[in-house]
Amino acid sequence: MELKERIIQVVGYQNSGKTTLISQLTKMLTEEGKTVGVIKHHGHGGIPYLGDDDKDSEKHRSAGAKVVAVEGNGTIQLTATDTKWNLSSIINIFESFELDSIIIEGYKSESYPKVVMINDAEDVELMKSLTNIICVISTFAYPGDEPNPFPYYIRGDDEATYLRLVTEKMRGMK
Repeated sequence: MELKERIIQVVGYQNSGKTTLISQLTKMLTEEGKTVGVIKHHGHGGIPYLGDDDKDSEKHRSAGAKVVAVEGNGTIQLTATDTKWNLSSIINIFESFELDSIIIEGYKSESYPKVVMINDAEDVELMKSLTNIICVISTFAYPGDEPNPFPYYIRGDDEATYLRLVTEKMRGMK
């Protein structure tokens, strides 16, 4: 089975809970004996240097990720530089680590299955611009007048339910 078929994205704006969710998913999967890699998009602009995303990267490593990469402005923090880094080329590198799954933080425009994290009503618009959404995790009840087309969970309140949904989705990917 190709690794590209066992990839999930967690997307959302800054401070929406992406790192926390990824760490929870990584811990759950590694406790089941799965190997997990995490790719983080350095969305703050510029080249990521050691220490820039150290807190997030360390959380992923501490949760059990076998390999963690941070990409930004053409550089990945595996200390390999190329002006043409894109998500596909980073995934190709990750395939050599014999991982069961990859969790991607960011890269909103990519087409992998996504968990969308939102913090406030303005963030709801993000759902309209994304593809392949598995579910939405929010800090508030869905505010829209129209029915929400995706499973929608309240962060914290529905934690066991959405963690189960996402890990089952990841286990079932073929």
